[in-house]
Amino acid sequence: MPTGSAGESVLYEEKLWPAPWIWMVVAGAAVASVFTFIPISIEAGIVAAVVVAAVLTTLLVLSTPRIRVTAAELQVGKAQIERRYLGDVTAFTGADATAQRGTELHGRAYLCIRGWISPVVRITIEDAEDPTPYWLTSTRRPEQLKAALTAPAQGG
Repeated sequence: MPTGSAGESVLYEEKLWPAPWIWMVVAGAAVASVFTFIPISIEAGIVAAVVVAAVLTTLLVLSTPRIRVTAAELQVGKAQIERRYLGDVTAFTGADATAQRGTELHGRAYLCIRGWISPVVRITIEDAEDPTPYWLTSTRRPEQLKAALTAPAQGG
């Protein structure tokens, strides 16, 4: 089982990889670059396609956030918090998830949202010194993330 930064076991881990259709957009952009540069030369078009595909793939991979839950902490993207500061955890799917990302969204919430992943989990923050009311994160496995976050926390 993977371990966290302090050697504790990881209760849940997920990378919010782009959906297949996003990769098709990358391929389409690469093909379009061929046609853009064909008037110069076919070689320039091929080089442009390779460069466009490499740059877009690199950007997507480097910007893919991770959700990691250990017994002591939660990490969502670049943010992390000790689990002792977590309150209620609620999973949303369908229209409820859409409302959480839109009309029900609090302006101070921390967001880790990916448009290609519909379900979200809202994690209430109970730190008196933190103005963030909750974290809202996309997840492909909302019930599993909720279960990991509602398991007994450690640390203190």
